[in-house]
Amino acid sequence: MPEDEAPKSAYEIILERLQKKDREDGVEERLLTAKQKDRIAELRRVYEAKLAEREILHQSSRRTAPDLETLERLEQEYQRDRERIASERDRKLDEARKD
Repeated sequence: MPEDEAPKSAYEIILERLQKKDREDGVEERLLTAKQKDRIAELRRVYEAKLAEREILHQSSRRTAPDLETLERLEQEYQRDRERIASERDRKLDEARKD
């Protein structure tokens, strides 16, 4: 059986559909330059470190929480910080892809 007639995985089928939809919607496919790839990799490392640091600080704070109310407040702060960091990371990744 020729390779182009081999059964496709669900992933491959979905990928083809998305690519077809992008073409129909006029979305241009742009390949990233080496500089962009390096910048994206660096941003991912930096933000993984920020998230890990925040996790460590959160775990430390949890251990010393005097009551349930404080623990709940710490959890909310932690979730907000994670969302803020992830949002900032995503924004900078988008900028790096456009440069």
